[in-house]
Amino acid sequence: MRKRGQEMSIPRKALSLTVLLKLAGFIVLFLLSVSFLGNEGAEEPGNSNFSTAYKTAPVSPPGKIIWQLGTRNESSGEFAPRDSSSAGSAVSMDTSELDTGDLKKVPSGLNGKSLPELRISYSLTHIPDNGVLFQVSILDAYKSVPQMAAFSNSQLSGIIQIAGVAGTGSGYDFRKTYDLYIPKEQLKIGTNELKLKVVRSMYASSAEDQYSWWTWDDLSLRSLNSPISEPIHGSYVLTGTMVANKQFYFDTGATAHLPYIIKWLGLAYSGNIMRTGGASDVGFSRSDLENYYKVLKDYNMQSVALYLYTGNIKLNADGSLPDSAKKKLTDYFRQYGSYFQYYEVDNEPGLFNRSKAVNLAIADWLNKEGKQIAPHLKTVAPGWAYWPAYKEDSCGNQRGDVKQCGDPDGWERDPAQRLELEKITDLTNGHSYGDSYVAKNGGSFTENLKTFQGSNDGLPKKMLVSEFGTSDTHVDDYHYGAKERTSAAFDRIMRAHIGYADMFVQHAAFFYNFSLFQFKNVNLKTHDPAKTEIYYTKEGEDSRVRIMRRLSLAYATHGAPLTYNLLNKSALADKLVYVRAVDTSKLAPLAGSDATSNKVLVNFVNFENTPQTVSVKVTMPKQTIYEGERFGDGNTYEEARRYVTGLQAKPELTFTETLAPGEAVQYILQPSSEVADEAPKSLTATAVRGTSVQLNWLESPGTGYDVFRAEGADNQLRQIASKVQATSYTDRALKEGVLYTYGVRVTGKTLLSAKTQITATGLVPLDRTGWKVSDNLNMSEKKLSYMIDGDLSTRWDSGKNMTSGEMVQIDMGSSHSLEAIEMDTSKSPYDYPRIYNIYVSEDGQNWQQITSGRGRKDVSMYPFAQTRGRYVRIVQTGTGGNFWSIHELQIYSRE
Repeated sequence: MRKRGQEMSIPRKALSLTVLLKLAGFIVLFLLSVSFLGNEGAEEPGNSNFSTAYKTAPVSPPGKIIWQLGTRNESSGEFAPRDSSSAGSAVSMDTSELDTGDLKKVPSGLNGKSLPELRISYSLTHIPDNGVLFQVSILDAYKSVPQMAAFSNSQLSGIIQIAGVAGTGSGYDFRKTYDLYIPKEQLKIGTNELKLKVVRSMYASSAEDQYSWWTWDDLSLRSLNSPISEPIHGSYVLTGTMVANKQFYFDTGATAHLPYIIKWLGLAYSGNIMRTGGASDVGFSRSDLENYYKVLKDYNMQSVALYLYTGNIKLNADGSLPDSAKKKLTDYFRQYGSYFQYYEVDNEPGLFNRSKAVNLAIADWLNKEGKQIAPHLKTVAPGWAYWPAYKEDSCGNQRGDVKQCGDPDGWERDPAQRLELEKITDLTNGHSYGDSYVAKNGGSFTENLKTFQGSNDGLPKKMLVSEFGTSDTHVDDYHYGAKERTSAAFDRIMRAHIGYADMFVQHAAFFYNFSLFQFKNVNLKTHDPAKTEIYYTKEGEDSRVRIMRRLSLAYATHGAPLTYNLLNKSALADKLVYVRAVDTSKLAPLAGSDATSNKVLVNFVNFENTPQTVSVKVTMPKQTIYEGERFGDGNTYEEARRYVTGLQAKPELTFTETLAPGEAVQYILQPSSEVADEAPKSLTATAVRGTSVQLNWLESPGTGYDVFRAEGADNQLRQIASKVQATSYTDRALKEGVLYTYGVRVTGKTLLSAKTQITATGLVPLDRTGWKVSDNLNMSEKKLSYMIDGDLSTRWDSGKNMTSGEMVQIDMGSSHSLEAIEMDTSKSPYDYPRIYNIYVSEDGQNWQQITSGRGRKDVSMYPFAQTRGRYVRIVQTGTGGNFWSIHELQIYSRE
């Protein structure tokens, strides 16, 4: 590897053009012969230090070179400088190559301000049956992630996201070859034109143009000898997020929401990747993890796992893991090892003050024992935060008098020490937020270049980024002139990862102000997944969800390409409207889980800032009737999704979509004959206002649902509603005190859900949104919130054995009619109040006692005569040998 700006030791002019072309051709043919999804064990030449230093390359069977500009020699010297007057914006390829003089008129790259496009014309005597592959080798680019749009005969073939280090201060170069598949339908006999154009990011102004530039080594177009297995769009990338309840819990709530999230984001069925784990030091974090993994398998998704807590591990004298740590890993791998494909050594070891020796010992165990249990496993370097020594920037988890960020102090910032881990792991890593990835010191992109001392064609190892994203405070660099700066920041960081990484996981679906979805007052265990709502970083700006969907649908939808023809070509001429249609059944089974998919995915992406209508005819795999889901814009899952049926493919199927600016639409389809009769799952019944019952269930394939009811437990169910579009239904005006039984099935199907029963009552819990809870024990706000978080696994407690005078107070925000209070202590059955006194107040100053008594282990509901108030105070006046605990507190009313 060479440092930035360093030339080859052998001058380019010392080799004949013929020899160089032959050498370049040999290298290209070798690279093109590598399987796009396979050959993962092949070690890349020149990287013998790394255990599996392979890279992903497209399945592009060697074909005839149609034309080539320049020579793959790590120099742009044969071209005209891109900003010089001799650099032209058009070139005609009468032959497959240009002579030296004509090549000097071709620019060495493009610049959004001075030379924003290059038109390359060439002639075809016949149209290649399998389409063509455009390749461009980039020597350098500005750190802004410039975009190269490629139009074949005025139809958008794709937009290449280009990574570069110019402007970062990096001492090392980043070079990479990008591939773009152009289907035969975008070609014609006679004169063709490939137009390469600098395009601005969605949110930037003309101010960005001067920062959108790159320099290339060579460009080429070649025919494909056989069908390509993937419509490669610059780079083959996988993306995903992490779906956990309350940030860390892989429980039933997380499992229920998982399919909704991955479908809405456009991740499902393509082999994309999610971060999982359930940390070994977090109680109940893995309560439903196996079912969670099974959902990932069902939706053909991969996983990178992180499990072992590394903060308290004391190594054996020989540097190996202690038996306790080995047992934890062994048990985890034996239970879940067939479900995940990757395992991450550690998380931000410098920032969290972790030991390098422990990290090395974990990597050693993974290679020697982990791969014995899970032979398919690929190991991932720690999620580097590149944290410096304590004197430069303090960090957490300090113990004793020694202040350090990692052991040894600052080791995570040192490329040589990171390299020790990189040599014994299969993939590299690196966390990034905002624009930190291009920071000279501490950036995931720039620091990896330090570790590997530059790059000849991408990094020498695959890069799996286990955390990337933005918080509400991150904004785009003001130089780029974005109007929506928080949106632009997320758009730019995700596009950057498309440019230089292989896999990258957004952090996280529900995680404070980094979230994709609304997280405030949301407990996934009690939340209806269909009601999942987008979290908006800033009013009036695009959401992270919308940006992630747009980029996921354009770059991370995988499968064999399906033939399509635009029906309104003239309307879409030179428009940034992208179509991607794939058959996922052609994807190889996932390693370990053997997961597969049978879905057809048809995507439409509008990168324009104006509405665009696209009409296209797609040749489907079968001549039959298709049905499935359509996802587009919407603030909630219910708004974004609808079920479509009766799509008759002959085998062509016509789609017409009018896309809003920046909108992405995906169809998830399969033959109707293959859609299983699937009973709705997880039917629940909840009493709501007006002596009514709210039914909720998880979605099943179909256009609607039929609802059935019976009075009593044994009477026959009768249909009370049909073709219900939502996954919820309210049965109103029921009889107080009567037991009702319910069931649900998909309209037109036969299988009924499991039945659920409820006794109708007008006495229902009040909405706890906005409640303020306090006590006289000085407990933290977080601990107080456990009383009203909807999670029985958390609790408020007195922190000591019960004594007289302990008090909890609730401010409901407004006055209500009240009839009962529930203090659920079922998870701590001996922590009930020994003696209780309950008071109500309208103003928080004047109190009325409404009930009192002795608590009992088997009682949690405390009724009283109807009264009215805004404030409720519960005073515990007994003594006992247990804490006073409340897992959930509810106040009941007939309002």
